[in-house]
Amino acid sequence: MALKKTEQADIKRRYPLYVEIGMVLTLAVLIVAFRLDMSADAPPEFALDEQEVVQMEEIQQTQQIEKPPPPPRPPVPVEVPNDEVLDDVDLDLDVSLDLDDMIDLPPPPPPAEDEEEEPEIFVIVEQSPELIGGLAGLQKKIRYPEIAKKAGVEGRVYLQFVVDEQGNVHDPIVTRGIGAGCDEEAIRAIMDAKFKPGRQRGKAVKVKMSLPITFKLR
Repeated sequence: MALKKTEQADIKRRYPLYVEIGMVLTLAVLIVAFRLDMSADAPPEFALDEQEVVQMEEIQQTQQIEKPPPPPRPPVPVEVPNDEVLDDVDLDLDVSLDLDDMIDLPPPPPPAEDEEEEPEIFVIVEQSPELIGGLAGLQKKIRYPEIAKKAGVEGRVYLQFVVDEQGNVHDPIVTRGIGAGCDEEAIRAIMDAKFKPGRQRGKAVKVKMSLPITFKLR
């Protein structure tokens, strides 16, 4: 036979009622809490201590000026006793000069011999030197070099030389040559030549001359 609970013992039947009552009480508590004056429960204000303000002062940088050292003191002169006494010295200044005593002097050097002056060499004179036999006679004395003949060398050789007071030739040089042995032959021929000397104011002098010698094959 099944047992049945009584209405007082059956809690599940009253469970919805209990829930509704709890919700109403909770809502009432919330309404009362919101309407309370919360100003009395405001958090207390805390007074902050005033902070000390520190001011930074600018420190000026100082520069140390070096003073020059004082000048050294001058030395103090110290007296030195001078106990030395110089004896009086008699000076005999009477000097007699005997003119009779002659001083032996070395003999004067002999006069230098006059060096012979080198005669001047003229370029332009009143009377020029003349080639004895003429230029044609000089050309006949020319011996044509074999090398120049084989090479067919022709032309003029210009010579410069000095004719002295006797008509002789000195210091011949080639100012313009053609080579192949012709220059040497021209110097040989002019050295064998003879001139009438040049004259300046009626006197034979040295004269510098120039002369061409022609080399031409027949």
